[in-house]
Amino acid sequence: MRRHTPASGLRHLQDFLRLNRAPINATFHPTPAAPPDDAFPRPAVAAYRDDVDRKAWPLDIRKGDLILVAIVIAVIELNVAVGGGSGAAPLDAWSYTIGAVIALPLLARRRWPLAVLLITFGEMIVFYLVHRRNISPAPLMAVPTYDAALAGYLAWAIAIPMVIMVAGLFAVSLSGVALVDVLADFLPSFAIFILAVALGEVVRGRRALAAETARRLALADEERRSEAARLLAEERLRIARELHDTVAHSMATITVQAGSALHVLSAEQDDRLREALLAIRQTSKSALGEMRAVLGQLRGDDSADGGSSAAAELGLDRLPELSAAVTAAGSPVHVSVEGEPGPLPSAVDHAAYRILQESLTNVLRHAESGTPADVCLRYTPDSVEITVSNDGHAPAGATQAISSPGAGTSAGNGLRGMRERATATGGQFEAGPSADGSFVVTAKLPRRAGTAPGSLRAGTPA
Repeated sequence: MRRHTPASGLRHLQDFLRLNRAPINATFHPTPAAPPDDAFPRPAVAAYRDDVDRKAWPLDIRKGDLILVAIVIAVIELNVAVGGGSGAAPLDAWSYTIGAVIALPLLARRRWPLAVLLITFGEMIVFYLVHRRNISPAPLMAVPTYDAALAGYLAWAIAIPMVIMVAGLFAVSLSGVALVDVLADFLPSFAIFILAVALGEVVRGRRALAAETARRLALADEERRSEAARLLAEERLRIARELHDTVAHSMATITVQAGSALHVLSAEQDDRLREALLAIRQTSKSALGEMRAVLGQLRGDDSADGGSSAAAELGLDRLPELSAAVTAAGSPVHVSVEGEPGPLPSAVDHAAYRILQESLTNVLRHAESGTPADVCLRYTPDSVEITVSNDGHAPAGATQAISSPGAGTSAGNGLRGMRERATATGGQFEAGPSADGSFVVTAKLPRRAGTAPGSLRAGTPA
């Protein structure tokens, strides 16, 4: 019965090393329970040809095979020359020709190891019957025996040499040769066949062990990746809890307090104060909804998918509401549109809204109270350009943040975040003081979603 040989252990190790260079997937997948020892995959069925790394000819012949066949032919011819004796055919050119021809099937040993063993066995039988010279079968059949054992045909590798050796031993003993002489003649051949079978089985076992080791290493690496993903998911949950406990609760408190102030505010009091309180309540409620949507997305909560989608769908269609909120907060916003507006990819639309939101927030935070902000949307067939400018002073630390995008958090994260959003869509971003002293933020986003990382030189005056 054939015992199957696994694929080359070296090839499995190469596949494992190639897998190990792949980036770790940040998506969390539950780690499966570790299988018991007897559940590890066993060596798979593989043809012997899987062990051949490179093919020279269609028969998987390599230079080493040609050299091996030449050596075998030389040993056979030496046996033919000295293989006389009782009943032997005369030593002639025909004898030498047969001795060379019977070794040619060894060229196909890599593709058909068992077939080559059977063919050489048949050739030896025909040689003994048709043009017998008293030669040993070991020089011709040792290599096919090794190949058959290596390919998993252990039973055949043992049985075929045993049959021809026992038959030869029986035939010689009947001719009246002394037992001591018979053993002296046959023992070297027996030893060669035993070594060939043993060596083929040892090499096959080592390759099976290498393949099994590679599989276990791959399984261990996969478990390590799953564990890393699990730890990442746990860290995301921890961050979500911290954000909820600090920011979301504070936003809810602001909303409630603004609503209470509106409730106790009399109708005769300042309308501007009422508008400011309404803006505070509306902005805090909107921010609270977005915060909960983002936290639900971090937690992987299916019930928050609707809110997550709503937060992700924020786009330039919300610009009037954003402008009204900033105006109510004390900084008038003037919006102008150039070109023909049209639909944008969701990622670009969302990035454009967030850039506008952060830019106008910076006007409220850093410019003097009442400083107007100018927003210009310039549509072209291939892109949409966003420009936000104000007559106030540049944000504190803005120059450092622009000239050093990777600077520390002391320079603020707003400009860095806008740059990252623009770059993520394949767009460009620049921000800095202009020649007239105003601060200008410009983002150019493609009207088709892209991933080309590009940005204009930071800090260049617009």
